[in-house]
Amino acid sequence: MYLNLGNDNVKVNAMLDSGALFPMWVTDEDILVHLGASIIKTDVEISGVGGKATGNLYKMDSIEVGDLVYPGLYLVACKMDLPCHILLSSTMFQNLVYEIDDKNHKLNVSIPDDESIVRNLKIEDKDGKLHVLCCSASA
Repeated sequence: MYLNLGNDNVKVNAMLDSGALFPMWVTDEDILVHLGASIIKTDVEISGVGGKATGNLYKMDSIEVGDLVYPGLYLVACKMDLPCHILLSSTMFQNLVYEIDDKNHKLNVSIPDDESIVRNLKIEDKDGKLHVLCCSASA
């Protein structure tokens, strides 16, 4: 899956991690900075199936995933050996219906009538722990 980041000169591919809490930038942070992301905090601790790791918290102006728009998207940058630039988290699709079409390599997202295509996702650091908040702009 390729994302629209407002920069036609850079192709960014993405994978969906249905168990992830935070969207993650998993390749060179220089690319992320080139795309206009601003660093919010360095050396934040994250944990998951692979254990604990440290990354940097960034904020991007906006990204588009299909018809969905994420203005002011927060993500954690932590380099990993993966065949993509960014991992999309399940929290990004909160209150939406999404289907992974493995045969055709597509992510199909249905947006209920009471949800907006504009999604607000923020990662906050409270007491040394990261918390993610995501809601529709209509909420």
